[in-house]
Amino acid sequence: MNQKTLIIIPAYNEEEKIASIILKLKKITDKIIVCNDGSSDMTGQIAESLGAIVITHPKNMGYGAGIRSIFLKAKEIQADILVTFDADGQHRIEDIQPVIEPILEDKADIVIGSRFLEKNEQMPEYRRLGIKIITKLTNASMNDSLTDSQSGFRAYNKKVLNDIVPSDFGMGVSTEILIKASKKEFRIAEVPIIVSYEGKTSTHHPVSHGVSVILSTIKYTSIEHPLKFYGIPAIVFLAVGLSFVLWTVQNYSEQGKIITNVALIGVGTSVLGVILLIAAILLYSLINVVRESTTK
Repeated sequence: MNQKTLIIIPAYNEEEKIASIILKLKKITDKIIVCNDGSSDMTGQIAESLGAIVITHPKNMGYGAGIRSIFLKAKEIQADILVTFDADGQHRIEDIQPVIEPILEDKADIVIGSRFLEKNEQMPEYRRLGIKIITKLTNASMNDSLTDSQSGFRAYNKKVLNDIVPSDFGMGVSTEILIKASKKEFRIAEVPIIVSYEGKTSTHHPVSHGVSVILSTIKYTSIEHPLKFYGIPAIVFLAVGLSFVLWTVQNYSEQGKIITNVALIGVGTSVLGVILLIAAILLYSLINVVRESTTK
């Protein structure tokens, strides 16, 4: 690792595993930072006693808050490469070099350690299904074909660290970073990693985790692509609504009768389509004005 490579571990109540992870990492680097996200156990003290730099949140603020603090710290000390590494013992030290290799070779700006590029029998089926659904949603918002948008094992180069500041304090931060990176045309690559699911791993409830990420994906898609997010449904609603309205008019001209339910559906759907279309145009214009003002 000739370039200044930081390995940073977001951690919350990981006193059982943090020591072994830091000791293993120290065999390959002395640049280790732990973001202690308001742990109520000895996570921070153990990390500090082993020589790691510790960023401490006074209370548990969420995974995204930890990633935000990590990005800001890496930018502050002008790291060339930032590697995020989970504190729960899932990741292997020997996978770090393959993850940073595409950045060292200037083939990527962000590298994701993917759990799906090679067969992974250990992953619980519910987790596999959830990650694949979330990844499909993320790909749809990015026009990409990633296999693992939720992996916490990643590497970022200096350009990304200087240009992206995460804002989501929850589990949606992984998706937020990718959507912002795609918007800025950063190169995103994936390499295969092997993950262990033995013993206690994630402290996040899978359902709440999944819902949080899905809502974040919807939020950032609506912000980054308002015309697509609101405009396409608007056109669909308008087309359906107007077809009902035209059918009602035609039926009245031929039979002199108005089918109230059909007419109401047509008018209501058309109005909804108009509202969505106006929202798309206004949000698109507002976002562009904000972006132009921030780049001046």
